[in-house]
Amino acid sequence: MVEPQFRFRDDPVPEEPAVSLDSFLDQSNASAVRLEAGDDVRLLLPVLDRVRLVEIDFPKFRDGRGFSSARILREAGYSGEIKATGDVLVDLVFFMRRCGFDSFAPDVALNPDDVEAALNRYPYVYQHAADAAVPIWALRHNHESHG
Repeated sequence: MVEPQFRFRDDPVPEEPAVSLDSFLDQSNASAVRLEAGDDVRLLLPVLDRVRLVEIDFPKFRDGRGFSSARILREAGYSGEIKATGDVLVDLVFFMRRCGFDSFAPDVALNPDDVEAALNRYPYVYQHAADAAVPIWALRHNHESHG
């Protein structure tokens, strides 16, 4: 079990260690799964009801497949914890949160002040994502139609 350095959830931390995707699919009692780069997150969709934690590993910050995996899970209705592990950079935390990550266990600890600054750096967003943020164009359109 990789302990999160930052966690943006109020529910208890899952205690069960995450198992590989293959092991998870073979075990009906597992509730925590670890996705490595290249794993197909869509294999989890039929069994999302028993998933409490999905750890998504970032072997290198340049590998963006984990962003897509998190968004696929959220768009499929998954509300459990999605934890980013591995080469997690502070500059990407804002975008990871938008894609659905709500827990972070980086290989190298992040400075809490830097994380706070990164999460509050952009007051507006420009597109829909897995979070509830309304894109600035929609805010502007909404304001003009009601103004």
